[in-house]
Amino acid sequence: MALILSVKNVFPEIGTNCFLAENSTIVGDVVIGNNCSVWFNAVIRGDVNYIRIGDNTNIQDGAIIHCTYQKAATEIGNDVSIGHNALVHGCTLYDHVLIGMGAIVMDHVIVNEYCIIAAGAIVLENTVCEAGHLYAGIPARKIKPLTEQQIDMLNKLPENYKLYSTWFIPDPE
Repeated sequence: MALILSVKNVFPEIGTNCFLAENSTIVGDVVIGNNCSVWFNAVIRGDVNYIRIGDNTNIQDGAIIHCTYQKAATEIGNDVSIGHNALVHGCTLYDHVLIGMGAIVMDHVIVNEYCIIAAGAIVLENTVCEAGHLYAGIPARKIKPLTEQQIDMLNKLPENYKLYSTWFIPDPE
């Protein structure tokens, strides 16, 4: 069972049909929608501000979701994929976003719909990422519009992670 803790008597709220890896951690003022998955060693820490996560979102292995005390909450939309070891901090991610492996998204960033933040990118504070584009680099900058194949991938990836999470449900016997 995942480590789920209250902070100052505020307990996380987890939607239906969610997979929470045994060593994932979810604490404090966190609301997670339906059909989400929180993978191994991921941490969602709503201790200093709130975190809201929509439906069909996957938080992959080693990812950290946090915020800034009294300044920057974290809001994550529907059908979002947060890649392995990514850091999402005090920002807003709209629907159909992919945060690549090891990427860092800092306070007050807005990532609009159908955006990809490339693996290893660092999106600096207060950046607004335009819908339908790929951002990459340090600091991250707009590289190009998404292709139809990338948009298709953004639509399919959450469904893939819903499937993967079913592999961890024991067969009833």
